[in-house]
Amino acid sequence: NMMRSMFAGVSGLRSHQTMMDVVGNNIANVNTAGFKSAQITFGEAMAQTLQGPAGAGLDSGGTNPLQIGLGVQVASIDGVFTQGATQITGRPTDIAIQGDGFFVLQGSAGRVYTRAGTFRWDESGNLVAPGGQLVQGWLADANGNVQTQTAVTSINLPLSQVIDPVETSTVQMGGNLSSDMAIGDIHNTSIVVYDSLGEPQELLMEFEKTAANTWDVRATMNGTSLTLSTAALTFGPDGSLTSASTITVGGYTPPGAAPLSFDVELGGSSPLVQFGGAPSAESMDQDGNAIGFLTDFSIATNGTISGQFSNGETKVLAKIATATFNNPSGLIRAGETRFEASVNSGQPLIGEPGNGNRGMLAAGALEMSNVDLAQEFTNLIIAQRGFQANSRVITASDEVLADLVNLKR
Repeated sequence: NMMRSMFAGVSGLRSHQTMMDVVGNNIANVNTAGFKSAQITFGEAMAQTLQGPAGAGLDSGGTNPLQIGLGVQVASIDGVFTQGATQITGRPTDIAIQGDGFFVLQGSAGRVYTRAGTFRWDESGNLVAPGGQLVQGWLADANGNVQTQTAVTSINLPLSQVIDPVETSTVQMGGNLSSDMAIGDIHNTSIVVYDSLGEPQELLMEFEKTAANTWDVRATMNGTSLTLSTAALTFGPDGSLTSASTITVGGYTPPGAAPLSFDVELGGSSPLVQFGGAPSAESMDQDGNAIGFLTDFSIATNGTISGQFSNGETKVLAKIATATFNNPSGLIRAGETRFEASVNSGQPLIGEPGNGNRGMLAAGALEMSNVDLAQEFTNLIIAQRGFQANSRVITASDEVLADLVNLKR
C-alpha cells in the first residue's frame, strides 16, 4: 500500500513544520528578557499490525509481529526553564531572579507569573509590570515589620509618605574638659536637638571652671536659659566624673510644640573626663529626628524594599514575593513572557525570595533569554533536513504510484 508511506511522509512534513515553528519562536525571542525557550519531542504514531506474534510450539519457534508504522506525531513541546544570563541595566526597578521562582502579578484577567522583572512605579505608587499588572508581595507595618505568612497583596509605596519626627530624649556628650584651663575660663559646645514637631532647636552648653576639679554648667536655647537638674560638675583626681552623669534639661517651650525635656548623658561610651591637654568636650549625638520625606529606595536580595528618607533614616516598606511550581513545564504561556498555572504545573508555592528553593533577587538587572543560538541553528538544520527527507518519501511514493498506473500501456 503506497498510501501508507505517503501519509507517513505527510505526518513527517507536519511534525517538522511544527519543529520549525518552535525553533523560529525561540530565535525570535533571543533578546526577550525572562523568556524561556521551548523544545519539541517527536513520538512514533500508531502502527498497523499485519500479523500478530505467535508463541513457540512443540514443532516450531515463535514469530514476531509484523507491524508497519503510520508516521510521526508531536509527543510534547516542553518549556526549558534553565537560568538565563544576567544583564546589568542600572534601573532600580529592574529585577532578576537568580535561581528558581517567578514574580507574582495580579491583573484584571487573574494572576499570572513571570521571570521578566521589568517593573516601574505608576502614578499611584504601585509597582507594576509593563502591561499594568500589579506586582504582589507584602507591605510592612508602621514599625517596618513584614509578615510573610499572610496573603500577598499589591505593592504600593506612596511617594509622598513620611517618617514622623522623633523628639529628642537623650543627648550624648563626652570628651575632655581640660584641667589646664584657668579658673573662670569657659568651654562652649552646641548641638541641634528636635522638639515634638520635628523642628530643630540649637542647644548651647557652657562649662565654666570655678575651682580645681569643679565646673559650673549652664545651657541656653534661642536666648532662653534652661533649667538643669545638675548645675555643677566635679571630677576626681583620676580625671573621672564624680558627680551625676545625667543632666535633665527643661525650661523651654518652642512655639507650638510641647515643652522640651531631655537628658544629657555624660557617662556614655565616650564619657566626659578632665585631663590635661586641649579641651575637646562636645555633644556627640542625639536621638531625635526631623520629619523625613521619601527620597530613594533600594531592593535587597531577599526582596525587601527599603526607603531612604530625607532625615537620614531608613525604613523597611515592603517585600516582593516569588512563587515556585513543582512542574514549571506544566505552566501555560499567556503571552508577554507570562505564565498561568495549570492543572499539571502544581499549585504556586508563594514565599519570600531566598527561602526554601526560591532564588535570590538582583535589583538593577534583568534575566536575559535562555535561548541557545548555536543549538537553535542546529535544530533549524535538523528540521529543514527532516522536512526535506519526508518530502522525498512523498515524491518517491508518487513515482511508484505513477509506475503502477502505467503498468497497462
